[in-house]
Amino acid sequence: MTISPIFRKILHFLNLESEIEDFDIIHATIEQDIVFKGKNLWILMFAIVIASVGLNMNSTAVIIGAMLISPLMGPINGMGYSIATYNIPLFKKALKNFNFAVVASLMSSTAYFLLTPISTAHSELLARTSPTIYDVIIALFGGLAGIVAITTKQKGNVIPGVAIATALMPPLCTAGYGLATAQFNFFFGAFYLFTINTVFIAISSVAISQILKFPIRTIIEDKHRKRINRWITIIILLILIPSIYFGYNLVEKEKFLENAGRYIRNVNIVAGNYLLKNEINPDSRKITLIYGGTAMTDEQIKSIKERVMDFSIKDANIEIKKGLSLDYIDNKNTEVEKLKSELSRLSIVLQDKDRNIDSMKNINLIGKQILDEIRTFYPQIENCVYSDALMFYDTLPKPKNYKIIVLSSKQVKLNDKDKEKIESWLKTKLKSEKLRIFYE
Repeated sequence: MTISPIFRKILHFLNLESEIEDFDIIHATIEQDIVFKGKNLWILMFAIVIASVGLNMNSTAVIIGAMLISPLMGPINGMGYSIATYNIPLFKKALKNFNFAVVASLMSSTAYFLLTPISTAHSELLARTSPTIYDVIIALFGGLAGIVAITTKQKGNVIPGVAIATALMPPLCTAGYGLATAQFNFFFGAFYLFTINTVFIAISSVAISQILKFPIRTIIEDKHRKRINRWITIIILLILIPSIYFGYNLVEKEKFLENAGRYIRNVNIVAGNYLLKNEINPDSRKITLIYGGTAMTDEQIKSIKERVMDFSIKDANIEIKKGLSLDYIDNKNTEVEKLKSELSRLSIVLQDKDRNIDSMKNINLIGKQILDEIRTFYPQIENCVYSDALMFYDTLPKPKNYKIIVLSSKQVKLNDKDKEKIESWLKTKLKSEKLRIFYE
């Protein structure tokens, strides 16, 4: 099968023409969903209250319920469809109803949060205050799924799913919370997230409407068409650029939290001191460490701070505090405190011994690792002996550390060139020039 038939087969599976609803029916459906009166207005008010309660009580299930019944997708799809078909009267109608829905939602959620006795900002609220580029991606592909579902004959459960994915209602309610509590950073962050969702759902509608070649029902001049396309580009850039910046900051914070966690695990025990508590602030890139135990010297504190260099957080601000000191003890409890100090010392000694035992176990496995790897290239080698040893010299006061390796091969012996290769490889693997290699 050549490439061309395969490509045609893929296009056949992706083709929507056979499933597209009649254009007049699509137009009537979108026009009907734009209007906020009667049924749609009542459902909107109910959804606002449900979403506000869910955010207030930090209930994900309740918030999802509000998103399922929210009719906000209607005027947004209407704006996108009207832009794609250059239907300015329909666009004005969709925009008018959308603004009405937004104002009604803000007023209702603000009123709720003014009346509720619980005003704590839980995680569900906070999650809607810092939009990023990832929210743009969700809104764009959610909008694509939504408009494709609207234009096909069998719509299924896609529209409710899009409502959950793009989460139009919770940001509006969070913005209402920001107004009610005079926390305008909440208001602007949440409203920006809502704007992202709105714009990119509408852009998705524009794209699909143009791809499916919806009929243009009004007469429009080329200059007006170019002006509309220019404004679409400007709006996309105005919304997209800040979200990229916020997304970059989010990634940097996550990297800092991960590296800071590794660093903290590395310094949890230092010379008789235990890490009692730690705090990581990714915004100010500050790590606070609170230790308990014996008094720390300046050298020990310096050593703890210098370890950040090994964890890719060189610019972190390390603050070390003393939470519990065994050096300043009450005279009445001297013996008890001495016992605590001794127990602390013994515990550290035992941990050091455990580490030494683990190190010895690892040494025992090095020989097996060498054998497994070297047999890939030299299958005639059948066993390997590895050991760390001390070599004593009559002219030197201290012995030198050497690594002893004994390799036994089968009937086929290794030549000098192979031995040179093996020696070079072992020096690289063991990171040492001090080797003694013997062949049997």
